[in-house]
Amino acid sequence: MIRNIAVLVAGLLIVSAGSARAQDAEPGPSVIEVTIMPVGAAFFTSKGASPSFGSYGFGTAFTYNINSVVGIEGELASMLATTSDLQFGSLDHHIKAPNMLSYTANAVVALKRGHRVVPYATVGFGGLTMYERGDLGITSDKTFVSGNLGGGLKWYAKNNRWGLRGDYRFGATRGKESAPVFFGRDTRYVNRIYGAVIINAVR
Repeated sequence: MIRNIAVLVAGLLIVSAGSARAQDAEPGPSVIEVTIMPVGAAFFTSKGASPSFGSYGFGTAFTYNINSVVGIEGELASMLATTSDLQFGSLDHHIKAPNMLSYTANAVVALKRGHRVVPYATVGFGGLTMYERGDLGITSDKTFVSGNLGGGLKWYAKNNRWGLRGDYRFGATRGKESAPVFFGRDTRYVNRIYGAVIINAVR
């Protein structure tokens, strides 16, 4: 799956290379955008004996827009555990899920140009680090390869200096034999949403 995502990202960049146009003359994304995510949520679905659980999320992203269609984005997002009914073996259900950190490189494709409201699609890959939580048998930090796809809406203020963003991602975390029993050794899936403020840093 990760290989397919990488091929798709490369394809999107090649196809869009000839569609560059000046961004200063129209509303929407600037050359460099900073996204600040104060609020979000991630929900891991259950897989086999591994439980579902949810986390509160926040983070940031930096986007370099190659042209008015395609941008390359680096994203860093924290997922902090909330009290979950984990239903995992004989554990006390009040035990929290592990905290996590996600770091991805994404391609962001604008589906509409020259407007204050811009729908977009995104696809990317990167890593997910799960931090130690002894109560769940996670005795050391674990890192997994992950991929995501999704989309959302960006809205830009009249002065085009800032905006708002709503985003949805469907993510997959590749399983491995050294994974904690709690997380399972199979690929795990996550649904993630966030609301954010956009700052148009460079016009």
